[in-house]
Amino acid sequence: MSWATDIQNAIDYIEEHITEKLDYNIIAKQASCSPYYFQKIFGILCGISLGEYIRNRRLTLAGSELMKTDAKVIDTALKYGYESPESFTRAFTKFHGVTPSAAKRSGSRLQSFSRFKVQIIMKGGNFMNYKIISKESFTVLEKVERHTVAGGQNQNTIPDFWDRAHKDGTIETLLKYAKDHSYVFGICYGNGHTDCEQFDYSIAVPCPSDTAAPKGYHISNIPARTWVVFECAGAMPHAIQNLWHEICAEFFPTSDYKPTYELDIEAYPDGDMTASDYQSQIWIPIVNQ
Repeated sequence: MSWATDIQNAIDYIEEHITEKLDYNIIAKQASCSPYYFQKIFGILCGISLGEYIRNRRLTLAGSELMKTDAKVIDTALKYGYESPESFTRAFTKFHGVTPSAAKRSGSRLQSFSRFKVQIIMKGGNFMNYKIISKESFTVLEKVERHTVAGGQNQNTIPDFWDRAHKDGTIETLLKYAKDHSYVFGICYGNGHTDCEQFDYSIAVPCPSDTAAPKGYHISNIPARTWVVFECAGAMPHAIQNLWHEICAEFFPTSDYKPTYELDIEAYPDGDMTASDYQSQIWIPIVNQ
């Protein structure tokens, strides 16, 4: 099954169960990936969070139902997941610009947020520099923090983590143990937590396998995998954000590969990260579709 089909299966599941309590774990299973990675990919592709999509679709359907049927406001509120008419009215009014009661009057103008459909769109040729490599398992020394996917989108805590790491000596400590000083890694772990809005992110360096981790740091093994490695040129963070969008919207839908959804690595060399010619990389473990 293709990568694009997996994502569409998850969207179709949401639509088929839109009036039910939706479990992000079950939604992600339709796409054959972890809840964190589904929310990450959804946000990159769609430009809004998974939670926003569900909310917008429910309010769209609720507005149509109130306008076209004799449904009561309280019944519609409960049907679309609101615990009280008051909370429904606030959300409905913010979305549509009119109250639910006003929506039932003839001539009311309502907002509509259409259902998403995954499509492969042919656009002007974008060059993406990448290579496929098979790499044996390797050891990293890392400083790990747990982060939150807030409503389906990463909070702005990872840049803060990097900023603190430069200021508090974390980067300096890691480089003392580094086997290869070419890159400092940002590793995003997408599996392993029962809370679908939690994920671990580390700042890391490759190190010898017999390294003893200093206090506050961890030794981890990155498994042997086949990786697609993308070259990124440009100032951070916009260059790498744009590359992620191209990877999700253009590379995987048209390639013979799909991510394993275990982790991904952003590799940053020493240098001026605000420079227009700054060079970095994204590593993603893959399998054949």
